[in-house]
Amino acid sequence: MDDLGNVSVRTNRWRGLLRRHHGQKMNEEGKDGGEEGEKKKPFWDMKFNFNWREWAIDPAEQFYYVWLQVMTVPIVYNWVIIILRTCFTAIGLNYLPVWLTLDYVSDLMYTADMTVTLHTGFLDQGILIKDLTRLRKRYLRSRYFMWDLVSLLPTDFLYFAFGFETPLVRINRLLRIPRLNEALDRMETRTSYPNTFRITKLMIYIFVLIHWNACLYFALSNYIGFGSDNWVYPNITDPTFASMRRQYFYCFWFSAQIFTTVGDTPLPSREEEYLFMIADLLIAVLVFASIVGNVGNVITSLRDRDNVFFPNHELVKAYLRSHHISKELRQRIDNWYQHLHINKKIMRENEILQQLPLHMRTEIAVSVHLPTLSKVTIFQSCEKSLLEELVLKLTPQVFSPGEYVCRKGDVGHEMYIIKEGKLAVVADDGVTEFAVLSAGNFFGEISILNIKGNKSGNRRTANIKSIGHSDLFSLSKEDLTNVLSEFPAAKRHLEEKGRQILIKMGMLEQRAEVEEVEAEKIETKIERLERNLELLRTKLARLMVELESSNRKMRTRVEQLELQVAVLEIHLPPDEEEGEGVSGREDGVGGEAEWEREEAEGEEEEGAEENGGKQGDNGDNDVTKEGDGESTKSTKDETERVVEGNKFDLKDSDCLKGKESDGEKIIEKGDERPGQGDGAEIEPRNQKHDPSEEGESVEKTRNTKDSDEKDMQGSN
Repeated sequence: MDDLGNVSVRTNRWRGLLRRHHGQKMNEEGKDGGEEGEKKKPFWDMKFNFNWREWAIDPAEQFYYVWLQVMTVPIVYNWVIIILRTCFTAIGLNYLPVWLTLDYVSDLMYTADMTVTLHTGFLDQGILIKDLTRLRKRYLRSRYFMWDLVSLLPTDFLYFAFGFETPLVRINRLLRIPRLNEALDRMETRTSYPNTFRITKLMIYIFVLIHWNACLYFALSNYIGFGSDNWVYPNITDPTFASMRRQYFYCFWFSAQIFTTVGDTPLPSREEEYLFMIADLLIAVLVFASIVGNVGNVITSLRDRDNVFFPNHELVKAYLRSHHISKELRQRIDNWYQHLHINKKIMRENEILQQLPLHMRTEIAVSVHLPTLSKVTIFQSCEKSLLEELVLKLTPQVFSPGEYVCRKGDVGHEMYIIKEGKLAVVADDGVTEFAVLSAGNFFGEISILNIKGNKSGNRRTANIKSIGHSDLFSLSKEDLTNVLSEFPAAKRHLEEKGRQILIKMGMLEQRAEVEEVEAEKIETKIERLERNLELLRTKLARLMVELESSNRKMRTRVEQLELQVAVLEIHLPPDEEEGEGVSGREDGVGGEAEWEREEAEGEEEEGAEENGGKQGDNGDNDVTKEGDGESTKSTKDETERVVEGNKFDLKDSDCLKGKESDGEKIIEKGDERPGQGDGAEIEPRNQKHDPSEEGESVEKTRNTKDSDEKDMQGSN
């Protein structure tokens, strides 16, 4: 029993271990499954948890374009089937379940189209607006919303009043025609064959018009009576005209005859028939004119396209005939044109792409020509912007068999890159071949770089002839020079590469290279001197302007002072004229300015005399102070006299005007007084002032003042 108990205990232990191990595995699997679930969760979220409230459509993306194409189906269906079921009642009733199903499928698509239109973004200042609030507000306020809403009104409930044989109650579904026009316009701009699409669209319009006219003709025949005359539809009791298919085809044929203006129709005999035929003939004239006009436009556009893509052969032929060109040369030209047309060689790439923006033309040229240009050795390490500029300058050229691309000794104006074909390097006899150049090869790159020291002198060193029809790209020297003027580093790099190639070929003179470097240094110095000279010229012009301004201001000030002196001379009393000679002279030209200078000099003299007084005796100091005091006092008296004269001038301005002539006489008389030439004379108002005379008068006045001060000191 004890053994059995031990065995049972051991068994329980093993079971416990197995359970724990199994539980750990389950937990690990659960964790792995959870991680995998977390990893897969975003995928399921993207697939099922689509947020319709934040959904916005870009009108330029592929989905919107495809949706417009889909929407053409229900719109065309309603335009064709509603009138068909209304006029051909047998067709409408026999296939009623099919029509009802298609009707409500088209209604469902109309509803979906309103949802798509509601979520379609629009551009505001070049930025796509995706805010649903603004999109909703814009759509609800537009006229398209009213058209869409009216086209979805539930007019099908009128079936209960008029019956299912009157599908005309769904006539409001035809109001979605603007959506059809948008879809057709978008398809025309995106298709690669616009002319074919235009013809197809025109035929669809004509088909719908003839279809409507056929239905109305059948309805009018039913109203008048089938078989009542030769013009209406024959009697449907006749088995030949009883089938629905025969009814529709006969009416469609009758309408097509009218609209194509064939005229092989029975003559009408009733007023209703005449009115119907008149309306149809008027519409037929417009239809025929639209057909002829559209087809003519398509043919013209095709011809214009050919003229743009290929040179105008007819003009060249007329020129050759008028100048009696040899038959052999004309045959070569005809073969060249034939080669262009058969192989669709485009010679006017720049003219075709001229309407595109510059960056788009650059991208197209880069995608087409950059691989070819990058094969040239000297351009392989150039920057991308330089190559993008150069690809716009490449010009395609086509050479016929046996035609020379260049001859030995010709001046090189362009380089060539072979796109397709084979060219031979031949001797002067044109027969011996030295080498054959194929697609990807290039030649003439050294001649367009203008490297100094080139022994060949930028001339061709070989004869190159086309073996068959060869397509080449040419890059002219002028275009390369214009582009390199904006890339000086690339210019130096290309010239260095060209020199290395010439050195390997033994075609470069080393002395010329040194002279070129020295010439570059001299040119740099000349440029620096020219810049400095330009700066000096600018500074000189500025100083001349400032000097002229200062002269004008000085002349104005001198004229004002002369006027004041003239006023003082007029108002001086006659008995004091002799006693005030010195002060009158001081009131001359520059007198007021001289007084200010004297005051400043008096202050400087006081400071100097105070310093001297510390070293001398007190007696001298007292004398100096008395002299200064008298001098200062006399200067103050003179200043007060001038101020009083100015006040008198302001009060008696009217008197001054009356005595202006007398003042001029006094001024002239003053010239005869003694003291003329010592600076006391006064010039007339209209006479120009001489600065040298003013300086002399000021100097004389200063000397007089100094002598007076010395006399006063001596008397003291």
